[in-house]
Amino acid sequence: MEELRQQLEKQCLINQELQRQNKDLEQRLQEKEKLLQELHSQYHNLEFPPQRDNDVEPEVRKSRAAVIAPEPLPETVDIRKSRVKKTSSETGLIVKAIQKNDFLSRLDDEQIAMMVDLLETINISRGGEVIKEGSEGDRMYIVAAGKLIVTHSGRVLRTLTSGEIFGELAILYNCKRTATVKAKTQVRLWCMERQNYRTIITNKSKKKREELMGFLKTSRTLKDLNDVQLSKIIDSMEEVKYQDKDVIVREGAEGNTFYIILKGEVLVTKNVNGHQKQIRRMGKGEHFGEQALIREVLRTATCAAEGPVTCFSIDKEVFEETIPVEQLELFDDSKMLQEAKDPAKSSPSSTLRFKDLVPVLYQEGRYQGDPVTLGVGGFGRVELMTELNYGKYYAIKRVSKKHIVAKRQEEHMLFEKKILKALQCDFIVRLHAAFKDTRYIYMVMEFCGGGEIWTKLKEVGRFDEQIAIFCTSCVVEAYAYLHKKSIMYRDLKPENLMLDVRGYVKLVDFGFAKELVRGEKTYSFVGTPEYMAPEIIKNQGHDFAVDFWSLGILIYELLVGSPPFSSSEPQKIYSKILDGVLSYPPYLSEAAKSIISKLCRPRPGQRLGNTKNGIKDVRSHRWFGNMNWHKLRMAQLDAPTLRLIRKGPCYINFDRFPQDQTKADEELSGWDRDF
Repeated sequence: MEELRQQLEKQCLINQELQRQNKDLEQRLQEKEKLLQELHSQYHNLEFPPQRDNDVEPEVRKSRAAVIAPEPLPETVDIRKSRVKKTSSETGLIVKAIQKNDFLSRLDDEQIAMMVDLLETINISRGGEVIKEGSEGDRMYIVAAGKLIVTHSGRVLRTLTSGEIFGELAILYNCKRTATVKAKTQVRLWCMERQNYRTIITNKSKKKREELMGFLKTSRTLKDLNDVQLSKIIDSMEEVKYQDKDVIVREGAEGNTFYIILKGEVLVTKNVNGHQKQIRRMGKGEHFGEQALIREVLRTATCAAEGPVTCFSIDKEVFEETIPVEQLELFDDSKMLQEAKDPAKSSPSSTLRFKDLVPVLYQEGRYQGDPVTLGVGGFGRVELMTELNYGKYYAIKRVSKKHIVAKRQEEHMLFEKKILKALQCDFIVRLHAAFKDTRYIYMVMEFCGGGEIWTKLKEVGRFDEQIAIFCTSCVVEAYAYLHKKSIMYRDLKPENLMLDVRGYVKLVDFGFAKELVRGEKTYSFVGTPEYMAPEIIKNQGHDFAVDFWSLGILIYELLVGSPPFSSSEPQKIYSKILDGVLSYPPYLSEAAKSIISKLCRPRPGQRLGNTKNGIKDVRSHRWFGNMNWHKLRMAQLDAPTLRLIRKGPCYINFDRFPQDQTKADEELSGWDRDF
């Protein structure tokens, strides 16, 4: 007995020691997780990475994508005041710097000329700080003369000298500076503010679009088309350049392309008795070849460039995809617009009361007894709650009102609540109720117990084709519903797709959604870098076509495990998107490659889903060959995603997060009066 007692005492001491070690390990693990999150955040936004070799393997997306909230453009910006005259050598240095830059080199000649014109000059004394790590940036710089040192957390990263650009991400959106830049010598810099850059690029895009619309309206063939149809044609057109004496169309050749002259002069000649006789000269805004769009014709004259010429062109095949030639009419737009104007049917009024909701607590593990957090994002937390009386689960999105005001997102939050209240679709998460207090706004959402598609994708690496087709089909149904109501989604990615307990996919997070009248464009810089369409990056104005681009990116990421255009540096992502080179792993099927390439066409008017048959073309693509769309809508299909869903407590399919002990400051401005 004595021996047994001694052994038990010894075992107790061992157990106590193990418990102490466990607590110690748990604390260290929490510290490491916190550090890892900080490192992730720094790594994602780093503007001054160490130099890398060009032949490095493309980086795969391992961390959640950073989102960029739209920033309102000022009504008026007087950019004439900031014009600074430059010498030819200064202009040469600036243009050379822009051409060397991975992102800015993609701007066209006119945009570069406008940038050169509007860059201002500033002088910094030796030791002066240009950028401070952690501060918010609103301008980019080009070194005109002198040297600067770039440091991150006190460590020297590189030296900047004449002709180098830094801080360029800040002219696209409001981002935190992740490095400090100080003058090593007396320094002269060229700089530009974001609002100036965005205003000149946006105004130029709007002006060019209005100009093209005016040109198209002078065409006899197209004059009866409405603005929506003409806008579609502009979205499908390509810019082409010709040198002096280049023949654009040749007399007698088969014609299949229509041209509008944007710059330069075109000489029109005809063969008369073996000699080329000049018929006329055409300049900016004039067009030729329109008959080639609607019938088989041979060119009746030769058109050649007289000096450098830039044209906007569209060929017959693309035109026919855009406008049904038989009646030259895209669709009965009056009916569609009428439907868009109808007041949205709101969901039945909810009797849910905030005081009846109680947090669900973790039943086991290191967070046992803490409230369950389903997700954490830049705009708040999502927590799991239940109703005291009925035991039904809800996902509560809680957002700091102070944070919303600081990021100027009041309108977006109000709009998100408004449209979620109005939407009644099985492929979109439901909003049951909304509440507010002095610190937070709360959105009581439908709880999707299957978890995030993002988490499932990271667990398995990549989805098999059957699962990818099913997930994408659910998104297509959500898109069809939204687009019919004139709503663009603009933030598709695996992080915003949830699985319900049956394995069906639902769209969540409508913070970036926007109502848009058909034929109009919007000019926000908005979305997730890896999923942004080229027209958003170029500030050319965008519409529903961006949703089809992101659908192509989603299909690629579901099948491959990472999106086609990825990098730890956002400007490299944008450069790859603008280059538009899609490379496919060998295991992708031909049908998958076909649908991705058709959805990710650079010209929005040529994208699958955005041509004359609309979303029907997406549904009828052979990649969806075995999909029964009616049964999907009726929820009569067995979801292949069910095998991804784990069995256990209601929160088993979600990552675990520590409790948030902090409290947001009060915000009493009253912007949420109608929330």
